[in-house]
Amino acid sequence: MDNNLSQSQNSNNQPWVAIVGNPNCGKTALFNRLTGLHHKVGNYPGITVEKKSGRIRNTNIILRDLPGTYSLQAKSIDEKIVSDMVQSWRDEKNRPRAVVVVVDATNLVRNIYLALQILDWNIPTIIVLNMMDEARKKHIIIDTEELKRITRAWAVIPASAKLGEGIKEIISTIESIPDQLKLPPVQPRLVEVERYRETLLPLESYLEARVDKLQHHPRLEALRLLADSAYINYMSKRLSIDEINHILELLKQTQKAFDKKHIPYQTLEQTARFAYIDLYLSKVFHQEPLERKSLSERADAILTHKIFGPITLILVLGFIFNAIFSWAQYPMDLIQDGVSWLSNLAITSLPAGTLKDLTVNGIIAGVGSILVFFPQIILLVFFLGILEDTGYMARMAFMMDKLMSKIGLNGRSVLPLLSGFACAIPAIMSARTIDNKRDRIVTILLTPLMSCSARLPIYTLMIAAFIPNQTILGFLSLQAAVLMGIYFLGMFSAIFVALIFKRTYPTRSKHSMMLELPPYRMPLARSLWWQIYDKSKSFLTTAGSIILTISIVLWFLASYPKTESLTHPVTAKEKIEHSYAGQLGHLLEPVIKPLGFDWKIGVGLVTSFAAREVMVSTLSTLYNLENDSGQSRSLIQAMRADRRADGSRVFTPLVALSLMVFFVYAAQCMATFAIIKKETNSWRWPMIMVGYMSTLAYLASFLVYQIGTLAGF
Repeated sequence: MDNNLSQSQNSNNQPWVAIVGNPNCGKTALFNRLTGLHHKVGNYPGITVEKKSGRIRNTNIILRDLPGTYSLQAKSIDEKIVSDMVQSWRDEKNRPRAVVVVVDATNLVRNIYLALQILDWNIPTIIVLNMMDEARKKHIIIDTEELKRITRAWAVIPASAKLGEGIKEIISTIESIPDQLKLPPVQPRLVEVERYRETLLPLESYLEARVDKLQHHPRLEALRLLADSAYINYMSKRLSIDEINHILELLKQTQKAFDKKHIPYQTLEQTARFAYIDLYLSKVFHQEPLERKSLSERADAILTHKIFGPITLILVLGFIFNAIFSWAQYPMDLIQDGVSWLSNLAITSLPAGTLKDLTVNGIIAGVGSILVFFPQIILLVFFLGILEDTGYMARMAFMMDKLMSKIGLNGRSVLPLLSGFACAIPAIMSARTIDNKRDRIVTILLTPLMSCSARLPIYTLMIAAFIPNQTILGFLSLQAAVLMGIYFLGMFSAIFVALIFKRTYPTRSKHSMMLELPPYRMPLARSLWWQIYDKSKSFLTTAGSIILTISIVLWFLASYPKTESLTHPVTAKEKIEHSYAGQLGHLLEPVIKPLGFDWKIGVGLVTSFAAREVMVSTLSTLYNLENDSGQSRSLIQAMRADRRADGSRVFTPLVALSLMVFFVYAAQCMATFAIIKKETNSWRWPMIMVGYMSTLAYLASFLVYQIGTLAGF
């Protein structure tokens, strides 16, 4: 049965179930268990930022995974997705068969707040107490029967997505619920609202008279309006303009009445909810006192320490970059040998002509040059997955919160920025968790400065070719140190750019960060595997198809028009310089010459707008077409041997450094441009991103090359 279903493919009469929960409660992991899919999971908030669908195992019921949210009072884009979905349940045709509310069993008091809000919609609600394995380790006891009785939930099921505990019971419970079942109305799960009934009564009574239209409890509607007047938008399609205006007038009168009594009406619902939780849930939750601090608390004493924390972070990153070079070398050599063997096989097997030239110098040279760096990309994804799954990524955000506040952001911006090291596109989407619009836009504009995995082939090509493979400080590879420096350059540049945005696009209000530090957990091998698999598949299919297409197009542009001479034999180098690609490169050369770049790099800068890693395949194709020897050679060998007309080297360590610095800032990535347009719903911000990054790229590369030349490098 095919589980890869989009929401648009689901018919209105097909039974479906919503799955909701707080951020980092294990909701997506449970979704994967129930459907057999493998969406990304991680040990920090904000993994799910859009709706996902899949078919529950061995059933025809669709399960829709919504972003994590703490309540139905949306403060960010991802939370609004949940609120909009829930508000659509006013129409019976939009209602799910059931709602699965995933609750972190180790933090029941905080998590149950959302469950109480969902229960008020009178839809069969299954409370899943996830992470029961961890709750047992912490000696937490939960009376599930009493919890079911007090909350009046359809079922309360202990579970562990990590171990697969409770999965069969959840599925069988969902199947047992009749489709289109509507439970009888019940009173909202609130306490202490009676104290304010007299003040709230006019607004609540008016809403109660229209409950048939609104299909939700009038007291809850009144409390939500008091918290945020924009909540009226959810009612506007169901009421007349006169009714809406009258509600707004009653709302103003009610707010003034509360102000006179000095009652903070914006938080009335929260006060009433938590009063209910304190009064009733204390009967179902019990934790035996622990004799000593938890492992997470003891680890945080060191890993988040103001001195030892940053030192540990630098050591961790140093280890990762060192491993990317040392661990990947053997599989990279194997792939390089395989590409060379395949190229030589094509040279000896295929008859001379256009097909042979395209196969050897276009397809194999272009695609093969990128495949060599595949192990390093996979290692980067592997280490980022470990940082996420262990919970260390959230600690990095915590440690950088103070710095973020000084540059006009908050610690929540760190998670999208760090995710940008893997790929800017999902990182930009994860910025939806930032509730402040200004901070979210600035974070989106800064994220492309984080060196994504698409830049890694360019960095490692230049470093492997022109940086000596020697050890410094007794343990760190010089090549790894240069790579780490390049990544830190992007991070420090993001701080500098953020300071500029702080002055030119200042924030109007201060927002403190509330970020839960999850307990440290062992990474799930299953989760890491699927992260690596998905990234590998994406690289080989999406990026691979782009690289293959560009390689074929570039081969044509670099091979035509054919150049012949009646006076002297025309070399392959002369032919390519007179080709369409050569003409384009020479047209750009005067602009990029101050950066130390020649015309071939110019062609690569153009093609890399499709995908940054295409820069490597472009150079490989051009150098292979220049090759007169008839023997296959590596791209590194070709770059080292390349000479200008005056005999000087085209590539030097200084040129390599200039090119790497250029790509730290370069905006070459059309997909990133498109996702920024989508997320900001404006052409303004992607144009600003391209403008400032291209300017930074040129100026930084110019300074590196010119200063290095003056210094005699």
